[in-house]
Amino acid sequence: MPQQRVLSCSFWCKGMKDIVFQNKLRVARAEKRISQGDLAEMVGVSRQTISSIENNQFCPSAKLALLLCIALDKRFEDLFFFEES
Repeated sequence: MPQQRVLSCSFWCKGMKDIVFQNKLRVARAEKRISQGDLAEMVGVSRQTISSIENNQFCPSAKLALLLCIALDKRFEDLFFFEES
């Protein structure tokens, strides 16, 4: 199976390494004992969207990221971060 690249949330600057937008959504959701479906309903998206975000296949909009923070009672920096690949 070919290695999957996260393209939707990465960017490259001259002289810098590849930076990837990561998240701790799955962990935060598990701490609150909220299913993907329940979280999706709370923020107005599909369960598949939550799954795609958790698996770094989809980069949430700023609005969706904020709604996820509110729903999980977390600060943005507690859920989302950048990582060098």
